[in-house]
Amino acid sequence: MPLVEINESLQLERDLKRRMDFNRTVLVTGGSGFIGSHLVCSLVNRYPEWRIINLDYLDYCCSPRSLESVEDRTNYTFIRGDVCNPRLVNHIFNTENVDVVFHLAAKTHVASSFECPSSFQQVNVDGTRVLLAAAHQAPRRLQRFVYVSTDEVYGPSEDQVFDESSPMRPSNPYAATKAAAEYLVRSYWDQFKFPIIITRSNNVYGPRQYTEKVIPRFLTLLQVNKKCPVQGTLPQSRHFLFVSDAVDALLLVLEKGTVGEVYNMGTSFEIPIVQLARELVRMVKNVPASKVKDWVEFVPERPRVDLRYPIRSEKLQRLGWREQVSWAEGIRHTVKWYQDHPDFWSEAGEDHGGTRSPGGTAATKSP
Repeated sequence: MPLVEINESLQLERDLKRRMDFNRTVLVTGGSGFIGSHLVCSLVNRYPEWRIINLDYLDYCCSPRSLESVEDRTNYTFIRGDVCNPRLVNHIFNTENVDVVFHLAAKTHVASSFECPSSFQQVNVDGTRVLLAAAHQAPRRLQRFVYVSTDEVYGPSEDQVFDESSPMRPSNPYAATKAAAEYLVRSYWDQFKFPIIITRSNNVYGPRQYTEKVIPRFLTLLQVNKKCPVQGTLPQSRHFLFVSDAVDALLLVLEKGTVGEVYNMGTSFEIPIVQLARELVRMVKNVPASKVKDWVEFVPERPRVDLRYPIRSEKLQRLGWREQVSWAEGIRHTVKWYQDHPDFWSEAGEDHGGTRSPGGTAATKSP
């Protein structure tokens, strides 16, 4: 692909922004994905004195509409490109005076990782390798490199609650590539004292999440009068963290986190998937309790479904982080957003020519 696929007017805009008096430049990879877009919007709005660059390939699970509110802001720049492209990534670090990196770009859908593990290896591991090398060799010394990982690197647990010192035992290809990428990130700290920080998050949910993830999938199906498919009959459960709390945690570790450290981003709220389905049925269909079961169906489970991923977050809490959004408030807000935007993802499909391929650029996962 060409070095940078941007037209002349956008190039002039970027040159102008480079000359403006910004006191920090932040690069977000995967900034058009679910968590990434919320992070980018928060950065642009909270820090007008910072320049925010979003590097994203715009895969199937991303929508340009997610960043409509900031696309014309003077401190925001979008570059469409692949984090695996070393020429492009090196060019960005050689010309944009990047101070901070939030690395969220990743393929994240667990079921797809069993079907095409090599693509997860390429994006999640090789993409991280390319980004680290470019950032380390850049003429401007980086202040922070925040790598956004997942609780799935610990593997499943029925009783043990994982803290940051727990060993990594990933049990699916997606989690294995995130763990491998973590080892790469850690190696730059060990060898060069490169200023890395790693975060590991529970499931994140909220508005604008792509419909392959469990909450938007159930909501989208219910809106077209289809049942919620629950995989298998084992008691799967997940911890769900609202997206604004996840963004607050990322911004906090940027400012107060210790380089070389790992921080769990966890929530105390845990819900069985079948109970989640029933709760969403009640909220969307407004049916009596006796009819809820009519909107839930059990389907064959995918290979190796992990039951739960409990983690401790005391280390992050010692920095001052606390969940601000309760499950009741967060799920109510999320349901309303999907009800108010029923065509958001169908229109995004049209923007991308209707293409649906496995993978993604949002750093979250499906249960």
